Amino acid sequence: MEKENNTDRKSAGSKILASKIYPLVFLVVIVLISVSLVMVIGNMTQAKIAGQRDAEILKQLNIIFPEMTDFKYLDQYYEIYAGNDVAGFAFTVTGKGYGGDINMLAGIDTNYNVKALTILSNTETPGLGTRIEESAFTDQFKGLGLQDISLSKDGGKIDAITGATISSKAVTDALRGQLEEIIEIIKNGN
Repeated sequence: MEKENNTDRKSAGSKILASKIYPLVFLVVIVLISVSLVMVIGNMTQAKIAGQRDAEILKQLNIIFPEMTDFKYLDQYYEIYAGNDVAGFAFTVTGKGYGGDINMLAGIDTNYNVKALTILSNTETPGLGTRIEESAFTDQFKGLGLQDISLSKDGGKIDAITGATISSKAVTDALRGQLEEIIEIIKNGN
């Protein structure tokens, strides 16, 4: 009788142990599968996002440099070719606006004057800060050299957007700072 009670206790003990381990093992397996799926999907979407970003940059390069026949990415900037000649340079710029990052693509000619500025993405206030994308704002940069790229209230040639001074200043400051660095890199590289 005592042996039966011990056997029943062991049997009950192993059932309890098994019932406690099973959910743990099941949970670990589910977590491993979930993490693996998230990693695979993340890698697939990152490649697609990078491809879309590169396609958008190529599209914008063709708009900024209609004469472009080829380009080469050199560390921090694009060297743009028209035939065998260098037609200009382009580079990406990120500024901190009112609502977050403002991502831009700037093109400059071989004299380092701005050929065009394109806003690639931003998280500025709709209807106010997003007006930085409008040609009325971005066209002001065309033909300007480094010394002229700042808001008119700061001695530059760019008129701020009414109600979006922070966004306007973010664009001009980021472009001027990055342009200064890129000019130095280009001059040292050539």
